[in-house]
Amino acid sequence: MSKWIIGGVLWVCLAMTPFAASLAKETPAGEKGLPLKELRIFAEVFGRIQQDYVEPVTDRELLDHAIRGMLEGLDPHSSYLDEEHFKELQEGTSGEFGGLGIEVGLEDGFIKVIAPIDDTPAQKAGIKAGDLIIRLDGKPAKGMSLGDAVKIMRGKPGTKIRLTVQRNGEHKPLEFDITRAVIKQASVKSRMLEPGFAYVRLTQFQAPTAEDLLRAIRKLQKKSGEPLKGLVLDLRNNPGGVLQGAVAVSDAFLEEGLIVYTQGRGDSAALKFNARPGDVLNGAPLVVLVNEGSASASEIVAGALQDHRRAIIMGRTTFGKGSVQTIVPISSKIAIKLTTARYYTPNGRSIQAEGIEPDIELSKVKLKELKKSLLQVKEADLADHLANPEKGKARKKNGKNGNGKNGNGVKKLLEEDYELNEALNLLKGISIFSKR
Repeated sequence: MSKWIIGGVLWVCLAMTPFAASLAKETPAGEKGLPLKELRIFAEVFGRIQQDYVEPVTDRELLDHAIRGMLEGLDPHSSYLDEEHFKELQEGTSGEFGGLGIEVGLEDGFIKVIAPIDDTPAQKAGIKAGDLIIRLDGKPAKGMSLGDAVKIMRGKPGTKIRLTVQRNGEHKPLEFDITRAVIKQASVKSRMLEPGFAYVRLTQFQAPTAEDLLRAIRKLQKKSGEPLKGLVLDLRNNPGGVLQGAVAVSDAFLEEGLIVYTQGRGDSAALKFNARPGDVLNGAPLVVLVNEGSASASEIVAGALQDHRRAIIMGRTTFGKGSVQTIVPISSKIAIKLTTARYYTPNGRSIQAEGIEPDIELSKVKLKELKKSLLQVKEADLADHLANPEKGKARKKNGKNGNGKNGNGVKKLLEEDYELNEALNLLKGISIFSKR
């Protein structure tokens, strides 16, 4: 048996599952076996549909519907993957696939946007985390299976689809006309915010994300010309991805200790991941930005760094997906996705339906810089004011460059991204306090 985990999803290759093996032999009398009474009811319903349904239905269609309903009735993440959906899942974890560029889930029968992916048609159109999709091309989404919804949203690049969404705070539904495209996504983006202070954004967790992160930080350190004074790690609207990627990213900042562990009903569901020595920042301050669109693997990183007191978590409570799904291929073309475990932070916290609460909570706001009033007067504006004999020297003593502006093209930061600006201010405050 071999297994690997993708986005909280455990892929398992089995010659025969334990359940399949139990079907291959008769159940001895007195032992718990198949529920014969319920199976007789199932057979009766199956036969009644074949005989009386208004239109002919093949056995394959009925059994597919039965399997699909059996799995999707368990929780929002268990599902049946037919040939098409199985292929789409494999494409989705490779970093390139066709569609709109949104991670979705089920909530109260509606399709809920977990997070839009950066630089994709959905994100550019204005789709936001938390939106409830109520119509797809005019067709009601209520009661639609997640697989069917994804199938509708995916399509030939260049074709359009209309999404009708209900958003908190809006009095009426919003409509978005979005053109499908091939989704090619770089999972790591980076830049310098100010001298010594760097920014790295992870849009999702793919297999090479950790290596790309380390490469980006090394480039930023080289560009800085000195050890970094602090780093902002942006996990906002990151829907997750490869679990090993999340473990490796956490490991990049941790010297030792448990990163995450899983627990389920069977021994095979119990997994533990530990950090190895080495901190890419050499202990420099780290701020992690999260919001309600940070899910799954993002929550693993935030939870691990928070429990080890390695980072300050800022933003809003995360999505709360703390379950592991096992992909069990039934054949080379079809599989089932089954929730088999929950994952826990190093301190034993279950993220499921709770999420990671930030150390510093930031509200959803947009700030605008006020223009200087002509009525504001300083000492230097007064007639015949005394001159400062050491003009400019005081600023140099305080380590300021005298321009009072963010460099490296980071303009109007306060207006563009309040949360990022707050994270930068926190890092600067820590740096100033540490020096003193």
